[in-house]
Amino acid sequence: MEHQKRVLHPIRSAPLWLWLILTSMLISGCAPEPEAEITPPLVPAMRLADAESLTQRAFPGRARAGQEVNLSFRVTGPLIELPADVGDEFQAGDVVARIDPQDYLNALGTATGTLQAAQARAKKAAADHKRIQNVYKEDPGATSETAVDLARSARDSSRAAANSLTSAVRAAQDKVNYTTLKAPFAGVVVETYVENFETVIAKQPVLRLLDPTSIEFVISVPENKITYAPYVDNVVVTFDALPGVEIPATIKEIGREASQATRTYPVTLVMAQPDNAEILPGMAGTARVSAWLPEDAKGTGMQLPATAIFALEDPQKSYVWVIDATSKTLQSREIETGQLSEYGVTIRSGLSAGEWVVVKGVHSVREGQTVRIMDISGEDASS
Repeated sequence: MEHQKRVLHPIRSAPLWLWLILTSMLISGCAPEPEAEITPPLVPAMRLADAESLTQRAFPGRARAGQEVNLSFRVTGPLIELPADVGDEFQAGDVVARIDPQDYLNALGTATGTLQAAQARAKKAAADHKRIQNVYKEDPGATSETAVDLARSARDSSRAAANSLTSAVRAAQDKVNYTTLKAPFAGVVVETYVENFETVIAKQPVLRLLDPTSIEFVISVPENKITYAPYVDNVVVTFDALPGVEIPATIKEIGREASQATRTYPVTLVMAQPDNAEILPGMAGTARVSAWLPEDAKGTGMQLPATAIFALEDPQKSYVWVIDATSKTLQSREIETGQLSEYGVTIRSGLSAGEWVVVKGVHSVREGQTVRIMDISGEDASS
C-alpha cells in the first residue's frame, strides 16, 4: 500500500499561542474609538442689572487736562527763540517759539516782485485790448477782428497769471507767519521736545501745552448700565492722592460706540480745580455716580442689545436665550419689549435682575444646549 503523505494547512497547524495573539489583534482592531469630549461653545452674554441698584455706583478713572496739545511748526527751519520751559505759563496768543524767517522772507520778496511784474503786464495787456477794440469800433478797416481777439486773449492770460501769483504771494506770506509759534489757549508747558537753535521740521512736536484749570475724568461704563445716563443727577470724584477732597463733576460727553475688548462706553466727566488742592493730569481716582430713577424706569429699566432678541414661529412674539446659572444650559424665554433706544431695547417683562442672557449669535445655539459664558456686561461671570 502506497504511503500517503498528509498535507497540513499552515494556519490549522499553528500553535495555540499564535491563535491567541491573532485573536487579540483582531478584537483590538475592531473596537470602536472612544468619542472625543466636546467643549461647550463660548457665547457672548450679559447679566441683567436691577435698575434700583444702579442709583449709586462707583467707577474708577483717570484725570486729564480739559485742553492739551502738542504744538509744532507748519514749516521747517532752525530755532532762534524758545522762551518756553517746563512749568512756564502762557496766555493765548503768546509766542512760545520762533524759527529763523529769513529764507521765507526772501521767498516772499521774490514772489512779490514776480507778482508786480505780472500785474504790470496784465495792466498793459488790458490797455492794448481796449485800444484795439476802440479802433475796430471806429474804423473796422483799420484793424481786424482777429487782432481784437488776440488782444483779448493776451489780456485774459495776463490776468490769470497775475491771479496765480497773488495766491503764491499769499502762501509765501503764510509761511513767514508760520515761523512764529503761538499758544492757542492759556496753559502751562508740561514737556519740551527740542532745544533752541536746533533745526526742526514741519509737524515735529516742539512742546506740550495743557490747560490745568479745567480737568476731565474718563470712566468706562458697562453697556448694561449706560442706559441710565439720562437719570444721573449727581457725580462726585475723589482722588487717591487727595484724601478727603470731593470734587463735583458733570457729564461732558458719552461715547457712542462700546469698546470691542471690554464692551464698555467711555464717559467723560468735567470738573473745575478745587480751591484747597490741585488735580494733576494722570491722577487716579473714583467717580461716585448717583441717579434718581423715575418709577416707570424702575419697573421697566432693564435693557438688552437688539441682537439678543429673536422670534420663533410667531413673529409677533419676542424671545431671548436665558442661561441657567447652575447647569449652563440654554432655555428660550418669551419677553415683552418696550421702546428701542440708541443703547438697546427696553425689557418690560419676562426677565429678572441677575439672569444671564445671550446677546449675540442667538441663531447658532439651540434649546437645552450647554454653553460657556463670555461675559460682556462688566459683571463677574458665574463660575
